[in-house]
Amino acid sequence: MRAFYNTKALPLLSLRNVTFPIDMPRPIQAHLDQNALANNLHIARRATRSRIMAAIKGDGYGHGLLLVAEALADADGFAMLDIQDAVRLREAGYKQTLLLLEGCFQAEDLKLAAEYDLTCVIHSSKQIAMLDAYPRREALDVWLKINSGMNRLGFVPEAAGTAMGQLHAHSAVREITLMTHFACADEPRGVADQLGVFNTLANQYRVPRSLANSAALLRYPETHGDWVRPGIMLYGASPFLDSSAQQMGLRPAMTLHSEIIAIQELRTGDEVGYGALFRAERSMRIGIVACGYADGYPRHAPNGTPILVDGQLTQIVGRVSMDMLSVDLSNVPHAGVGSRVVMWGTGMPVETVARHAGTISYELLCGLTKRVQVHS
Repeated sequence: MRAFYNTKALPLLSLRNVTFPIDMPRPIQAHLDQNALANNLHIARRATRSRIMAAIKGDGYGHGLLLVAEALADADGFAMLDIQDAVRLREAGYKQTLLLLEGCFQAEDLKLAAEYDLTCVIHSSKQIAMLDAYPRREALDVWLKINSGMNRLGFVPEAAGTAMGQLHAHSAVREITLMTHFACADEPRGVADQLGVFNTLANQYRVPRSLANSAALLRYPETHGDWVRPGIMLYGASPFLDSSAQQMGLRPAMTLHSEIIAIQELRTGDEVGYGALFRAERSMRIGIVACGYADGYPRHAPNGTPILVDGQLTQIVGRVSMDMLSVDLSNVPHAGVGSRVVMWGTGMPVETVARHAGTISYELLCGLTKRVQVHS
C-alpha cells in the first residue's frame, strides 16, 4: 500500500483557509527502468555490426527524452523529429550523431542545425532548395530519403539521381547517407520488394546506407547497412505478433502502475460504468483504479483486457472513464484499497494490452499524458 505523506517534509500551499502539501500526486505513476533500456540496446548490438541510431522521437516513445538518452548513452546516434529536442541533447552534453528524421521545416532551422552540428534528413526538393540558407561550408551531413514503396516521405527512385547530384554539388553538404523505411518488416510480406528497389538505386553510389527499423534489425540481417534505426525494441516491446519481447530477451522499460481507491460489492445483474457495458452474472467484488483515458489508458479497451492486481492476472470490466477504470477481483480475494495495479510493464506486456484494445504498443507508450509522473 502507498505510504502516507509526511506533510511536515513537504512545501505547503495555502488556498483560502486550507493548507495542504504542494506535492500530492494521484497514485498513478510510470516507472522507467533505465537498466531495461540498456539491456535492450545490448540485444540490438548483439544482432548487428552496424552503427545504432536509437529512435527517441515522441519524447522517447513517452518515456522522457533525457531519461531515455541517459540510459542509451552507448548508442552511436539518436533520431528524433523536433529540433528543440536535438538542442536539448546537445546542451546536455551528448556528442553522438543527432538525426532530424523529417529534416528542417523552414530555412531558419538550418542556423540551429549548424550551431549544434545536427544531421538532417532530406526528403523533398524544397529541403534541397533550403540548403542555401546553411551558414557554413561543407559542414552538414544529410540523409537522403528514398521512397522505396511506402509512399510517405522521400524521393521516388526516378528522382533520386537528380537529388543526389544536387546534394553532391552543394557547398554546404559534407556526407550523404541513403535511407529508406520499410512498411511491412513486421509482417509476413517482409521487405524483399522494397529492399530490391532501394538496392538497385543505392548500388550506383558509394555512400553509407540505413534501412532497418526494429523488425528488420531482428529478422532481416541483409537490411542492416551502415546504420540501423531501432525504436520499439529499445523500449522492451516486440515489433512482431508471433514473437514476444520476453522470447527475444527484451525487458519493458516502462511500468504504468496505480492503486485501487475503492471497492464495490456487486449483486447479480448490477452494471458497471458508462453505458452499462458490463453486467455481473453473479455476486462479485470489483476494484476502482485511479487510471483513465486522461492518463493515456485506451478508452476503447474492452471487457476482459488483462491487468495485474497485486501481481495476479485479472481483467478490466466496464468502460474506461476519464480518471478511473474497474477491475474484476474475483480471483484476487485479498485485494483492497491500496492494492497495486499494473496496467502494463513488468509482468504485463504492453503489446498484450494493445492487442486487446485493437491498437499497437507504440500508441499506448506515446499516449501517456503529462499528468502521469514518470520516474526512474
